[in-house]
Amino acid sequence: MNVEVTPLPGIGVRKDFSTRTGRRIGVVSQRDGHTELIVSKSDDPDACAASIPLTADEAGTLANLLGAPQLVAQLTEEHQDLPGISTKQLPIKPSSPFDGRTLGDTAMRTRTGVSVVAVARAGQVHPSPTPDFALTGGDLLVTVGTSEGLDAALKILKYG
Repeated sequence: MNVEVTPLPGIGVRKDFSTRTGRRIGVVSQRDGHTELIVSKSDDPDACAASIPLTADEAGTLANLLGAPQLVAQLTEEHQDLPGISTKQLPIKPSSPFDGRTLGDTAMRTRTGVSVVAVARAGQVHPSPTPDFALTGGDLLVTVGTSEGLDAALKILKYG
């Protein structure tokens, strides 16, 4: 998919792409740190039909909603021929005892046999996180393991 990057002098940068139906969807990253989700008019790609201002947390959550499921779907498809192996995304909630701590602090692989293959955060996917990777509320851990191990991993992230 081709993403167009357009500098907006004095404002920031617009990044957008065309959908299969010809609509343009994008993001305006403003110099002051604000972010807007935009949808162009179908008859004029330079005219905005809708603009939704997003906080940094909202932008990160939207990015995780859009990005993490695709990664999980791809991993699930790749593991479908391996009986007993599942892929699941597990959230780090702000109330988690691991918000602000490292992945190694969870001892997840040792305690459950579950592997964290990526962490989705604010639109970025961090593949193969190391034990010193700092977790933050709002992160989605992309995990692989048995169903029992994944259930145990979720409990660890909730209760410690």
